[in-house]
Amino acid sequence: MIIANILLLIQYTLIFASVLILVALGGCFSEHSGVINLGLEGIMVMGAMGGALAMKILPASMPGIFIVLITLIVSLCIGVLYSSLLGVASIQFKADQTIIGTALNMLGTAASTVIVKAINNAESLALNGTVSQSSAVQYNIPKSNFIMNINFKVSSANGDTSFARFELNWFMIITIIILVLAYIVLYKTKFGLRLMACGEHPQAAASVGINVLKMRWAGVLISGALGGLGGICYIMAGVSEWRFENGVVGFGFLALAVMIFGQWKPQRIALAALLFGFLRALGNLYSSFGFLKALNLPSAVYNMLPYVICLVVLALTSKNSKAPKAEGIPYDASTR
Repeated sequence: MIIANILLLIQYTLIFASVLILVALGGCFSEHSGVINLGLEGIMVMGAMGGALAMKILPASMPGIFIVLITLIVSLCIGVLYSSLLGVASIQFKADQTIIGTALNMLGTAASTVIVKAINNAESLALNGTVSQSSAVQYNIPKSNFIMNINFKVSSANGDTSFARFELNWFMIITIIILVLAYIVLYKTKFGLRLMACGEHPQAAASVGINVLKMRWAGVLISGALGGLGGICYIMAGVSEWRFENGVVGFGFLALAVMIFGQWKPQRIALAALLFGFLRALGNLYSSFGFLKALNLPSAVYNMLPYVICLVVLALTSKNSKAPKAEGIPYDASTR
């Protein structure tokens, strides 16, 4: 039982860390280009909605690999499309990036809830003539398509043998691949070096022929793609259905904290995500561990733990934070 609980804790830690890594890397690309993306929460919700609706529409008889690929592509594309609102407002019209990001968060949850309720209402009227106000997407496809089970043989003290199961979510593997690619792109390619130059000193980058506006657009759209993937990854780790008015309960903001704690570097972001993922998983599974249950603390205390630790960590490390120097500053070609 102890081994099974530990495996379950590791499983939840890795899936929550995967969400945080994907979204934090998205914010990392955007801020390295010079655009602050505070709208990651809203992008996650919209990406989750796109993926959930894809799983609702796709036939259950379709091969699992195609289901996974199509769901990922739809979530990615919706995230890119929604993040383009930030690009238009902050890059083209030089609007305040903080206000735009906040508006995207509010709009994302509201728009996804309205869209899903409208779809459910139309289906309910067509089937039985009643009005539905549900904001949950009922999947036609089981989540087992995204999971590979690994069984471990466990021997007890009295010689009995049992099996403990670990669910390897495909998002964990995808996250590792994207993490490696992000490091290579940022530090080993011309594109990544030019992107970071635009976030540090855009005027100097422009003086050597780099198109700053295009690079900023690239950073914003990449952040949208990864934010959309993080959204569908989050609801895949949840229950069989997800009510969209709940949003993603602050995971977008937690990912921003992971990005800052990780100093905008992919390898440090991964370590920070594992820490916060572990704390979040502990909030779900504290009752499975006797020594934690014996403390007799309310479940809300464990659920708040990652956010409290987030505040403490940011307060202690903010002075040493080395953000891109030009982030949040609209690019003006006339200044030097």
